[in-house]
Amino acid sequence: MKLAAVGSNCIDFYSNIEDGKAYPGGGPVNMAVYTVRLGGQSSYTGPVGDDEFGTIMRKAIAAKGVDISHLHTESGKTAVSQVELLDGERVFGDYDEGVLADYRLTGADMDFICTHDVVVCDLWGKVEGQFPELQRRGIKTAFDCADRPEDEASQVAMPHSDYLFFSSEAGDTVALRDQMKGYHSRGPKLVIAMLGEHGSLCYDGKEFHKFGIVPCDKVVDTMGAGDSYIAGFLLGITDGLTIDQAMEKGAANATETLKYFGAW
Repeated sequence: MKLAAVGSNCIDFYSNIEDGKAYPGGGPVNMAVYTVRLGGQSSYTGPVGDDEFGTIMRKAIAAKGVDISHLHTESGKTAVSQVELLDGERVFGDYDEGVLADYRLTGADMDFICTHDVVVCDLWGKVEGQFPELQRRGIKTAFDCADRPEDEASQVAMPHSDYLFFSSEAGDTVALRDQMKGYHSRGPKLVIAMLGEHGSLCYDGKEFHKFGIVPCDKVVDTMGAGDSYIAGFLLGITDGLTIDQAMEKGAANATETLKYFGAW
């Protein structure tokens, strides 16, 4: 698989570790890195600032083998998320989107993205309005709604997403399944709910597929676990695995990420 990750990136700044520790991240960036980790190819298209964090981000992404030929440096600040780690769980604080605030794909970016197998963006990526054009041009589209599928950006992307992901802590309930059916009726081919310790659920328009978790001996940090699942699932489904096999691949990839600090 060749994945085009577009949109949001950010420095995850852990204020309660070693007097402050900065880790490069952001959903699409993470997915690009995890795709390479799994043996696929990926690129990241998006903006960073011309500050120290932008330099850190650029070098770190490139070092992981991700194509950064369309990573743009803009005048201003790189996006930063304030994070605290409490008992292995991440707690998010303030978020400054910096140069992402006015981001939009250029024509050259769109041409480049369409040389890939699938493009993925998330809720904060700013390009949901360009998904119709990407889908019209024939590339498979994936969107991560995080835990906010009712937000405007998610609703805009939903009809133009082949693979729609969102997170929920509710577990497998009748209400969740009805919610997924409603989302599927709006256009996605597959709707995937990531349920944390309850595993994941996928609806293909006819039936539900359910997969649990791959056990982890010790959870160090949950940062990036959902992004890992998405990368594994997309690689699996693009490479011809069944839905159930792709779900298992996503779950196994998520478990690897639980074992260390930061997204990667």
